Amino acid sequence: MASFEAPQPKATDCVTKVALSISCDNLLDMDAFSKSDPMCVLRMNSSGPHWHEIGRTEKIQNCLNPKFSKSIIIDYYFETVQRLRFEMYDIDSENCSTEEADFLGQLECTLGQIVSSRKLTKPLVKRDKTPAGKGTITICAEERTDNRVVAFEVAARSLDKKDFFGKSDPFLEFYRETETGWQLAHRTEVVKYNLNPIWKPFRIPMQSLCGGDVEKSIKIDCYDYNSSGSHDFIGSFLTTLSQTQQACQSYAAEFECINSKKKQKKKGYKNSGIIIIKQCKIVKEYTFLDYIMGGCQINFTIAIDFTGSNGNPSLPTSLHYINPQGYNEYLAAIWAVGNVIQDYDSDKMFPAFGFGAQLPPTWQVSHEFPINFNPSNPFCAGIEGVVFAYQQCLPRVKLYGPTNFSPIINHVAHFGREALQQQTASQYFVLLIITDGVITDMDQTREAIVNASRLPMSIIIVGVGAADFSAMEFLDGDDGILRSATGEAAMRDIVQFVPFREFHNAGTAALAQNVLAELPDQVASFFNLFDLKPPRDPSPS
Repeated sequence: MASFEAPQPKATDCVTKVALSISCDNLLDMDAFSKSDPMCVLRMNSSGPHWHEIGRTEKIQNCLNPKFSKSIIIDYYFETVQRLRFEMYDIDSENCSTEEADFLGQLECTLGQIVSSRKLTKPLVKRDKTPAGKGTITICAEERTDNRVVAFEVAARSLDKKDFFGKSDPFLEFYRETETGWQLAHRTEVVKYNLNPIWKPFRIPMQSLCGGDVEKSIKIDCYDYNSSGSHDFIGSFLTTLSQTQQACQSYAAEFECINSKKKQKKKGYKNSGIIIIKQCKIVKEYTFLDYIMGGCQINFTIAIDFTGSNGNPSLPTSLHYINPQGYNEYLAAIWAVGNVIQDYDSDKMFPAFGFGAQLPPTWQVSHEFPINFNPSNPFCAGIEGVVFAYQQCLPRVKLYGPTNFSPIINHVAHFGREALQQQTASQYFVLLIITDGVITDMDQTREAIVNASRLPMSIIIVGVGAADFSAMEFLDGDDGILRSATGEAAMRDIVQFVPFREFHNAGTAALAQNVLAELPDQVASFFNLFDLKPPRDPSPS
C-alpha cells in the first residue's frame, strides 16, 4: 500500500480554520399545510462555473426563522478569493436530497466579506437574482484556534409533562454568552415520549461553548419538541464549564431546570425537572495535519473498471481507447488524482487492480486482479508505473462484466481491519475507483460500504463517460445516511463521487480538488471518533 508522509510546509500553507454559524429569517413558505423544513447547503466556487459542496447544516422542521446548530468549518486563505454560495432548501425527503427539494433562495459572497464583518446579514435571492420574498440570511464567522472539545453525557429526570395525551419529547439547546446575546452552540437529538431521557453522548467545540473560558456562563434550555415547529419551553439553567466539571468529579452534576413564568404564577413551584450531566470532559481533537505529522500513513489503492460497457478499446468510441496523444478519461483521472497523492507519498508504490475483465490464459472473469499481473506484488512504482501497467494490461484482457464493486472494497477493508487492531492512528486507507457507471452488485456494495464506514477507510469514485450516475450519487452519503439492503446504517459518510465530465474544461487541478475535498475531514473525524492518537506527538519539538 502506498503511504504518505507530511510534505514540507510552504508559505501558502498558513491557513486559518473558520467556523460559520448560519441563521435565517422570513423564509419562503413552500408547504401547503405546514411551514418549510429548511436546510442550508454551502458551496464553494472551484473554477469557472464549477461549485462543489463543502458542508451542510441539519434540517429544521416547520420553521421559517431557523437557527442552525451545526456550524460549517472552512479553511480560510487570506491570499485567495474564496467565493461561497449559501443555498436554502425546503427539504421534503427523509434522505435530505436537494434534488427533490424546493429552493428557498441563496446568497453569493466571499469568505473575506464574512470574516471582515464577522456577522453578515443579507437578503436571499432566487436563481434569477430577484428577491426570495423577505427572506434574509445571517452568517457569523469565528476563527477556530482551539482544537479542544467538551465531551458530554447528559440525562434528565422528572421533566414537566407538556403533551396532553402523552409524555414530553425533550431536547436540549446549549448557548454561549457573547457581546450581542446568547449564541446557539449545540442542539441535542429529541428523545421521544420520555420524562427521564438519556441523550446520546455528544461533543461541543470548546470555543463554540464558552470561547475557551471555563468561567464564562453557559445557558442550557430544555424544550418539548412539537412537529408543528412551535416547541414548548420546559425550563432553563445557567452554569459554567468549571462549575460543571467540579460537580462531575464526585458523581454527576445536577441542575434544576427552572421555568421562570411558571415560578411566578405557581405557589410552591420547585422546578420543571432535573438535568443530570454525567460526563463533562475536555479532550483534544487532532486535525488531519496532526495525524499526518504524527506519523499516520495514508495508503492508496487504485481500481479500474474493465467491463464491456466501456466499449472495444481498439475503437475510438471506447472509453478505454488511447488516442494518438496518449489520452483517455481513465488516464486523465489516474494522473489528476495520482499527482496530488504522490506529493504526500514516501515510497510512491501504489497497488492497482482491475475488475470485470476475462483474464488469460483461462479467460475466467475476475473482479479483483492486479493490472501488472503479479498477485504477490500488485504495487506499481509511482503514478507513471500505474499508467504503464494499465497500458500494458489493456491489450491482454477481454472487457466483460458484470460491474462488481464489493470484492475490491472488501479487499481494502481487510487491511483497514488489521490496522485498527493497532489501537493508534497509524494507518488510513483510500480506495480510488474509476468506472463508467452502472453497478451490478448494488446490495453487496452497500453492505461493503456500511461495513467499511467503521474502519479507517474512504472511497473515492470517479465516473467517466456519459452514463447515468444516479446510483453513484446514492452511494455518496451527502444526501442522507447510506443504509445496507438490510437497513443497517453507515457510521459515517466515506464515499465521495465525482463525474469526470464536469471537469473537461476546468482542468485536472479542479478535479483533484473536488475528489480529495472531503478526505482530510474523513481521516480526522474517524480517528477522533475512536479516540485514537497519532503514533507520535505531532507538535514540533
